[in-house]
Amino acid sequence: MASFLDFLPPLLKGANVTVQITLLAAVLGFVTSFAVGLARLSRYSPVRFFSGLYVEVIRGTSLLVQLFWMVFVLPLFGLKLPLLTAGVLALGLNCGAYGSEIVRGSILAVPKGQTEAAIALNLSPWQRMRLVIIPQAFRLMLPPFGNLFIELVKGTALVSLIALHDLTFQAMSLRNSTLETTKIFALLLLVYFLIAYPATIGIRWVEHRLSVGRY
Repeated sequence: MASFLDFLPPLLKGANVTVQITLLAAVLGFVTSFAVGLARLSRYSPVRFFSGLYVEVIRGTSLLVQLFWMVFVLPLFGLKLPLLTAGVLALGLNCGAYGSEIVRGSILAVPKGQTEAAIALNLSPWQRMRLVIIPQAFRLMLPPFGNLFIELVKGTALVSLIALHDLTFQAMSLRNSTLETTKIFALLLLVYFLIAYPATIGIRWVEHRLSVGRY
């Protein structure tokens, strides 16, 4: 009967892939969140329309279906992506759609008086957004962004369905070969927790740092 330690090497190998996908998708999602969130506040109606359409389509369809589109449908149109790239794109764009609503909502939550004060100081719209609005909105974004990152970590398990050798794929392979379901899935839970928990601590630390001296 295999011990817990026997399962660790392949699981840690899969965890390396999971962390890589998570970080790349998080960067893409963060950039997309701000780009689309700001676009939804644009004064130009076509920009608002297309950014809103993107958000509604992504949020209204399954992440798994989006992932399958990247892998199985795009090649029919002559665009074949490496599996890792497809996984990162699907997760990052999905994360960005939800994150854009966090950005938009947080910016709208900043008191109107802050904008009026910035206008009184003769700041340009870009300066108002960069120097006054976003720094205040960012504090509001942190908790939901932290939750979104945890969801992203858990969402990476779906890439195992396109044969990417991530943490879940390795766990399922071990289970099929050893039938040690309880031990393997217990380790799987633990490793996912160890990946996600540092992000929770980091978000709380940043929140605390930004709150020091605020009041």
